[in-house]
Amino acid sequence: MSKTRKQDRLRTLPAMHRLLNHPRAQKWHLQFGKNDVLAVLTSTLDGIRQENNDEEVDDWIDRIFQEAELAFERLALQRLQMVINATGTVLHTNLGRAPLAKEAVDAVIDVAKGYSNVEYNLLQGQRGHRHDAVEALLCRLTGAEAALVVNNNAAAVLLALSELASDRDVVISRGELIEIGGSFRIPDVMKMSGARLLEVGTTNKTHERDYRDALEQGASVMLRVHTSNFRIEGFTQKPTLTQLVALARTYDVPLLEDLGSGSLLDLQPYGIGDEPTIAQSLQAGVDVVMFSGDKLLGGAQAGILCGKKVYLDRMKQNPLMRALRVDKMTLAALRATLSLYLEPKQAFARIPALALLTASPEHLLVRADSYKNQLQEKLQRQIAQGTMTVRVVPCVSVVGGGTMPTVEIPSYALAISFRSFGCEALLECLRRQPLPIIARMEQKEVICDVRTVFTWQEEAFIDGIARACLGLAGESTPDDVD
Repeated sequence: MSKTRKQDRLRTLPAMHRLLNHPRAQKWHLQFGKNDVLAVLTSTLDGIRQENNDEEVDDWIDRIFQEAELAFERLALQRLQMVINATGTVLHTNLGRAPLAKEAVDAVIDVAKGYSNVEYNLLQGQRGHRHDAVEALLCRLTGAEAALVVNNNAAAVLLALSELASDRDVVISRGELIEIGGSFRIPDVMKMSGARLLEVGTTNKTHERDYRDALEQGASVMLRVHTSNFRIEGFTQKPTLTQLVALARTYDVPLLEDLGSGSLLDLQPYGIGDEPTIAQSLQAGVDVVMFSGDKLLGGAQAGILCGKKVYLDRMKQNPLMRALRVDKMTLAALRATLSLYLEPKQAFARIPALALLTASPEHLLVRADSYKNQLQEKLQRQIAQGTMTVRVVPCVSVVGGGTMPTVEIPSYALAISFRSFGCEALLECLRRQPLPIIARMEQKEVICDVRTVFTWQEEAFIDGIARACLGLAGESTPDDVD
């Protein structure tokens, strides 16, 4: 293509002001903002200008907006947004782990929209400490003497070891050298803290005498890590917590325990695992317990330390606290969540993670049948023609978040399949809905576990599935699905 011909072709491109004032662009202004619209249209025009062909274009406007539409679809999928979790994994790390209770959401909005007393003591009229917002509640709920909050549980372990074990030997069982999400390993955290790792025992068996020998050699801290994200079964052995507490007292060293999952209530009556509670560890004599705020506790992302005041006070003065501290919104969400625990029945009813985990299979079956009937009505022609099927199947939900990996919770799901399309195509269509739906695949069906679908999302859930199925079949979407 000659340079002159290319220049003549590009002269026919519409001006930017014409594009920005177009009705299609106005719709994007509301959704993405003028700056993003300008950036996408500029990039689209730049791409067309770099093309080296002599294609005759009758309508540049239509061509430009078609390409921009694809760019905005990609932009929408990349932004942080709400999704519908139909995977059946309650604490899904990739989907934000624990959803917040309404009380926690309201508390976040309250402190975020204006100023707050995050570090101001209203009683004394002077500077306060941000951990004051939750420390008393944590102590009341766990029986701890003191408490502290940082930005995640790895930070909690890092802070504790940095203060209590820097340049000292920390004894830990080889069977507890776990790796958590994102290839983040306990030995790496220990190394960053300045502590020296002193492994004892073997992968499957560690004896009390192994710890005693390490303490005789001068180990200054004992670290016990709850293996919440895996299980070793068979020929295994490890000391009881009571035995480790006795050793810590005999040798006058602190015993730290990383409980990870952060359960404040016993879930065994609901048939959900045998996860130890924070209070049980502290009552057994552990000096400092560390755990997550966004797993079984059901709050915002945080790392929480509870235990002896003599150790927690030292950590509060550690220079790392400035780097690891949480913001006002996390504190507000955490306090509101903890307040619900003052009445356990209220906690199970109001904290989403607990409510989802303890929902009865019978109730889920009723919901699944209702969803199936609604979908069959919206997709009756496709189902009648035999191009697709929608049925209710029993399934298994899991806790997630590296918690109780062997626990299976009975649930029910919608199983959807197409005669002419694979599961991957439907999963992609579900992800591209206005409110994206994240499901899973089993054999040749897409499985939507209703346990993790909130009742207030039901309409968007049903409409999204129907819209995805019709789109996959190449059919227009009826008005009642829009």
